[in-house]
Amino acid sequence: MSKDIPTLFEWAGGTEALNRLTQTFYDKVGRDPVIGPVFKHMSPDHPAHVAAFIGEVFGGPKTYSEKHGGHREMVMHHLGKHLSEEQRRRWINLLADAADEIGLPDDPEFRSAFMGYVEWGSRLAKMNSNLGETCDPQTEPMPAWGWGVPGGPYTPPGGKA
Repeated sequence: MSKDIPTLFEWAGGTEALNRLTQTFYDKVGRDPVIGPVFKHMSPDHPAHVAAFIGEVFGGPKTYSEKHGGHREMVMHHLGKHLSEEQRRRWINLLADAADEIGLPDDPEFRSAFMGYVEWGSRLAKMNSNLGETCDPQTEPMPAWGWGVPGGPYTPPGGKA
């Protein structure tokens, strides 16, 4: 990526913004009847760990990998949770609400990349939650999410836009 283009981590506002995002989000989660029960035994450090994970995925410091075990450890946290589609969707909606509430950038490019990651990551978490209780030690490396590559203008079938 060009040095002139900020990472998603930088554009979001860095560690401070992501910590505000996850704290606001998990405050909402704790009060939610659909997703709240999944997190009833959440440690007080959980929001900061998730902020570090998102930060690393978005091009920030490798704090989660260095201090908390990387992507494999994140996968392990989801095993056996048996998340439902309703819970996954609630998770997405509460995170989008928290992003609005704390003033995360709302330009279409950033929010498209942010929500693209949230959609992808939540589907992966749901899938992993319905696997067994163990994880292959060769789990994929930490995801790296960026701005995406525009596919160009939409051209409907038949040719002209």
